[in-house]
Amino acid sequence: MPIPPRNRRASGSVVAALGAAGLIVLAGAPAAFGDGTAPELVVGGIEPVHGLKPGDTFDLPATVANKGVGTAEKVWISYSVTRGLDFVDVPSNCRVQHIRSYDEMPENWTATCAFDQAVAPGVVYTPEKPLRVKVLDRAYIDSLFVRVGTGGFPMEDENGDPSVAGTAPAVKLVEQPAGREGSAKYVDVPITSVNTADYQVTGAALKGHVGDTVTMKVKFANAGPAWLFEEKLERSVQIMITLPAGTSVVKRDYYCHADGGKYRCPAHVGMYMAEDAQMTYTFKLKIDKRIAGAKGSIALTTEPRPFDHNKANDKADITLDVTGGGSTGSTGGSTGGSDGSTGGSTGGSDGSTGGSTGGSTDGSAGSTGGSSSTGGDGTATNGGNLAETGSSALPITGAAAAAVVTGAGALLIARRRRARNLS
Repeated sequence: MPIPPRNRRASGSVVAALGAAGLIVLAGAPAAFGDGTAPELVVGGIEPVHGLKPGDTFDLPATVANKGVGTAEKVWISYSVTRGLDFVDVPSNCRVQHIRSYDEMPENWTATCAFDQAVAPGVVYTPEKPLRVKVLDRAYIDSLFVRVGTGGFPMEDENGDPSVAGTAPAVKLVEQPAGREGSAKYVDVPITSVNTADYQVTGAALKGHVGDTVTMKVKFANAGPAWLFEEKLERSVQIMITLPAGTSVVKRDYYCHADGGKYRCPAHVGMYMAEDAQMTYTFKLKIDKRIAGAKGSIALTTEPRPFDHNKANDKADITLDVTGGGSTGSTGGSTGGSDGSTGGSTGGSDGSTGGSTGGSTDGSAGSTGGSSSTGGDGTATNGGNLAETGSSALPITGAAAAAVVTGAGALLIARRRRARNLS
């Protein structure tokens, strides 16, 4: 059941399946046995699901078993799904919380079901009616995270909206034959759907006199319908910008760096790109001389994108119309610019990825998510994954930028997973 976020942003609804070979089941840590006298719950029955289509539904036949010695007087099972999935027909003894994106992780929905029943050692139980999940229009590669614990409802995520109770009849645990129990406190499995997403770029038409400084804004967008969970993709696309001949760089976009006479830019900042999200790359260029027919381009790199069937919009022109006097030379490539002219100061990217807090309503199930309204140079748009920056920010270029982004993302993911597993 959809839970509307409190802080909405205007948005649209942001990954043909990659194949099972690229999908890995992340097994949970083995259950600890403590001092041997406490109950030790483990979850089972959860398997990856592949080949779904938007509009499909499927059940989650989770089991809970007690491998400890003591009896668990109360237990709970918690299910979390990423933004391409949603819960339906949630029992009244379950509570659903919408959790906004944080630590570069995508938004998700968590349904936690509490059972005021004793779970004896050595016995396997399952809810008498499995929780049901619906596949949304934006689904592509999603994740399902399931864990179990003792006691009443666990503490809610402080980054989420207040939880609400389900409206379907309450369910209880029923005993199952031995052999279906799991061996982990939690499991994390992929859920994949057959869907597409259209990556596309937009160029620019520049005009000015020789000696002028002009602003160039070019764009990359995911036109959907699927969102892209980059953590689950084998490779990430990047953007290559070639500047028109006769120009030099006064200020480059913060997220772009020089690469062999061109500029390489990330397609997104963060771990995912929502459907209908976009990045805008802003450069300030000086027109040094007039060259007939000068033209640059913005293009996607050539990593395989089996979800993107439209290649016609993978490249766009950047044209330059120089008016007035000035020298005229032959048509050629970009001069590559000179970042040093501003002492390394950076421009602002006014784009974003994500869509973590959502906005528009997905018609298939009413879940919210997607991209947000526009922002100025250096601010996040279409999702809010992009931190606000200014021209005084120091640039991080080349391999250093990649190392910082990769390291930060891994640390944040590890922190979130560790906190979730310990709660």
